[in-house]
Amino acid sequence: MTAGELVELLRAMAELPSGEADSLSALDHGLQCAAGLAMARPDDVELALAGLVHDVGHRFGSDEDHARLGAEEVRPALGDRIADLVGAHVMAKRYLVASEPAYRGTLSPDSTRTLALQGGALSTEEVRAFLLSPWALDAVALRRADEAAKVPGRSVPTLGHWIPHLLRVVPTPAGGAAP
Repeated sequence: MTAGELVELLRAMAELPSGEADSLSALDHGLQCAAGLAMARPDDVELALAGLVHDVGHRFGSDEDHARLGAEEVRPALGDRIADLVGAHVMAKRYLVASEPAYRGTLSPDSTRTLALQGGALSTEEVRAFLLSPWALDAVALRRADEAAKVPGRSVPTLGHWIPHLLRVVPTPAGGAAP
């Protein structure tokens, strides 16, 4: 996927409902998530970009497999760390439900619905495995930002703000400019 294709995919997310409020598109949700992560971790642009693209898999599959599909889609353009965070954001929700009993009560109705489809709380063994992964803490930060990024009309930077950051991450083809 080129940078241009990725930007077009994100633009198309403006037409995809977020699953939350009628007036909140999947792009709005991603922009809010990226903004929240940029405020919390201003020196970690990759984490913010993972927040921006974390739900692109909804364009290709169901609630159950959107994290995996999204990771596969963005890996060639955005690299392993961002793709791994996209792939882990559902596991992070399941981890938080297993490790923080009160977390389940903070989930939106749609997040509660999809939690059941995604396997529910992690088992003790799954929690251990999740915590051994190098991206576990960042995936938890992404998941917390994901849950907070569901406010219709919230003012956040537009996609135009993020395009230069995306272009810095997308590899330049040999012998050419960034796509």
